[in-house]
Formats: sequence, structure tokens, C-alpha cells
Amino acid sequence: MASQAARWQLISVFTVAACLGVAALSQAQFSSSSDRSAPMLEGNWQSCREADGQYSERVYDGKWPGRDAFELHMGPYHEFALFRGIQTDHRAHVSAENLLKPTTVAVVGNRATQTWDVAGLHLEVALAGGSREDCESWFVSLRRSKSTSSWY
Repeated sequence: MASQAARWQLISVFTVAACLGVAALSQAQFSSSSDRSAPMLEGNWQSCREADGQYSERVYDGKWPGRDAFELHMGPYHEFALFRGIQTDHRAHVSAENLLKPTTVAVVGNRATQTWDVAGLHLEVALAGGSREDCESWFVSLRRSKSTSSWY
């Protein structure tokens, strides 16, 4: 009887560990890399309509060894922005400080892609659909640029 109780405890421990592991993996939408041949940041991001009718935005703070800090703003909706340095206050995407031009990605026939080479970075975004009608999913890839434009 004691061995059966121990067996159930072991099964319970493994079940909880597996559930927590899956939950942790599902939160990791982006992977970053210091390998110079791989993208520095790559992953999927979703902009969804919130209760107030506005679309969500995500800000990635880039802090890599040997590189100046930057902010990559994804969203809301079809907007993207890249700023030098990191600030706690939100910055307007239409400001002159935004290094990305255009700031809004045009969607034509449910398809959208945009590439920027600026400040030593190569950013590619592509509309990848959405899991819900009120969401848009974007594939984002950020790597070191092959061009010579840089602030580093």
C-alpha cells in the first residue's frame, strides 16, 4: 500500500513539473542569440484589441554586449518604432527620434511585410495572421545589418 501511495506522489510531481514547463515555454515568444550568424531577436508577437478598443503594444529593451541600448516598439496594430537608448516614458512613434520610416506597415490583401536597415540593425516583420479576429500576429526578426549605417 505504501509503494502505491509513493507511486501516485511521483506521478503527481511529474505531472505538475510538466504543466509548469509547458506554461513557461508558452510565455517565451521570442528567442535572443549572441551568435553573430543568427538573428539577435526572433519570434512571434501578437497585437490584440483590448477592452478599451485600442490595440496592444510591446516594447523590447535591447541590451547586448558591445552594442548601445535601444528600444524596439511593436504595435499598436501595424506600427513599429526603433529608438536609441531606453526610457521609462513612452515615446511617440511619429517623433523624429523614431529611426524606422515608414512607421506603419501597409497591409494589402491580408499580407504585409516590411524590412528596415538602420543604425546597424536589420529588422524584418511579416504579418502571420491571427489566432482571433481581433488580433494580428507578426513574425519579427532582428539581426545585425550588413550595411555600414550604425550608431555603434
